[in-house]
Amino acid sequence: MIKNMKNRVLGTSGIKVSSMGLGCWAIGGQFWKEGKYVGWANVKDNESVRAIKRAVELGINFFDTADCYGAGHSEHIFAKALKGCRDKVVIATKFGNVFDEQTKNMSGYNISPGYIRKACEASLRRLNTDYIDVYQLHIWELSIDKVSSVVETLDKLVDERLIRTYGWSTDRVEGIQLFAKSKNCSVVQNCLNVLEDAKEILDICEKQNMASINRSCLLMGILSGKFNSDSQLPANDVRGVAHDWIPYFKNGKPVPEFLNRLDAIKEILQSNGRTVVQGALAWIWGRSDMTIPIPGFKSVKQVEENAGAIQYGPLNQNQMDEIETILNR
Repeated sequence: MIKNMKNRVLGTSGIKVSSMGLGCWAIGGQFWKEGKYVGWANVKDNESVRAIKRAVELGINFFDTADCYGAGHSEHIFAKALKGCRDKVVIATKFGNVFDEQTKNMSGYNISPGYIRKACEASLRRLNTDYIDVYQLHIWELSIDKVSSVVETLDKLVDERLIRTYGWSTDRVEGIQLFAKSKNCSVVQNCLNVLEDAKEILDICEKQNMASINRSCLLMGILSGKFNSDSQLPANDVRGVAHDWIPYFKNGKPVPEFLNRLDAIKEILQSNGRTVVQGALAWIWGRSDMTIPIPGFKSVKQVEENAGAIQYGPLNQNQMDEIETILNR
């Protein structure tokens, strides 16, 4: 168990979770959308299982996945790793993307009431559980006028105790504001990291008592400090493909702007013996009491480094201010 482990609460739901969760996109392995890789390379299922079990040993109890990660594979791996200890963890998953488990291809999205229920029941089977703690809409581009129908369907799933609470994985402020009006919505999953703040979203979370679950908290690995201008990712890795929704890598190489900005603040992130990863997570905790970073992982070593950030706690206010000055924000 990590020293100084502290809990945070998922907004109005009252669900207590570790101050850091883990994101389970990478452990889903390969899957495709429009003929392009949207999964991660060099993933080994046995190592993924060991890593999840190690996280639980260290006191991490919050895990975020999605039904489409690996076209269902991430949920299957998660269920295998946590067999017999469902009561020790809080599970978040997502819905909305249509995919084929056999071909591992994604093909658009569906947010009709019937499909949402079908997707929920499928996730319950893959996760080998009779309830999902946090159920999240996974479609960023959803028209705002369709939000009310989705919320109505999710409220019914809460009433039936198939899910405990819900939210939206999006950076769209107007969408978050609409979801926040529901008494059963207690989270938003948004991009937040030391190089990309999210002031408007965090302001909403603090005013509405919603948890901010933080994806891209390590910039898809750039904030690990292991990349430089010569780094080249393989073509079978989501970061090595030309996706217009990934700003951090182009043609498989880290974008220099992010490397340069990281270099400018690296010394602060490494304060008090932290690694760069641990300093990046410490910034998120220092940013707001509503934040819960969910760094990804593919190995036991990565889980241990991520979890090790907890013992240091957040950056102090002077360090937070210095970073803002250096980044000219």
